[in-house]
Formats: sequence, C-alpha cells, structure tokens
Amino acid sequence: MSNAHSPTNPLSKLDFTTRVAKRAQYEAFEFDLLGEQIRVRNGSYADPENHEYLVRIEDGIPVSCTCPADEHFEGACKHRVGVAICRPLVDLVTDVQLRADGGDSIQPSTARERSNSNRALPESTADSEPGTDDCECDGLPDSVPCWPCYRDGRKTFE
Repeated sequence: MSNAHSPTNPLSKLDFTTRVAKRAQYEAFEFDLLGEQIRVRNGSYADPENHEYLVRIEDGIPVSCTCPADEHFEGACKHRVGVAICRPLVDLVTDVQLRADGGDSIQPSTARERSNSNRALPESTADSEPGTDDCECDGLPDSVPCWPCYRDGRKTFE
C-alpha cells in the first residue's frame, strides 16, 4: 500500500474566520490521541476539564468537533483549526486509521517531521537556524501559516 501522507495541508481544506485562526493559535490547547480521534482540552480556562472536546479526522482533515460552536456556526471551530495547525497530530491519527484498516504506517522521512518541536530533537539533529525546507504554506490562506513556520517563528497569524 502506498504512503497515505497527503501533501495537502489540512488547513487548506477548512473554512474558518481570522478570529477562529487567532484563537486556535493563542489558546492553551492540550491534545490527547484517543484512537482515531483527538481530545482537545482548553487549558486557558480555570476549569479546563469542562472545556474538552473530541475532534474526528477523516482522510487527513479534522471534519467535526463535539463543541457547540462546530454544531451551531458556519466554518471550522477553533479546536478543528488547532488540530490542523499541528500537522503531526493529523498525520498520527491518519497513521492509526491506516493501521486499523490493515494498511502500512506513515513513516516520516526526517527527524523534524517526527518531532513536534525542534527543542525535542537532540542537539546534533536540530538545525541551528530553521530552514524553509519543511514549509507547507502553499495552498493556505495568506493570513494562516503552516505549523512548521509558526513553530519556528518564521510567520505568525496576521
């Protein structure tokens, strides 16, 4: 079976407002993989246990969330956008789904892709200056950077 890792950034498949994009960026989301879903907990609240929602991934895209905003408003909610920004999360769920269906797992090609942050890499494998070789901004709205560019401080939400 071929590698199912899609070159399309999940953010490019979602419709959302600039306000939602900004909130997805600055709120203190915590992510937990629960099988084929991601639990998003918003640590920005004093009672984060009351602000937990499940995001469902289909074909590498966060397609639904259990939060009220996703049900009642047009476009993707901040939880779905937050998951899409963290591309490694989407890839991990896609990998779990492939394995459950009997397919091959996704094997990241570089240490940077396996890590959610340069800080987690050993000193010998982390670039001293992050390059643009991992940029995935093509196809995204101008005001939304890809996760590698945001993570490395090359771009921010406008």
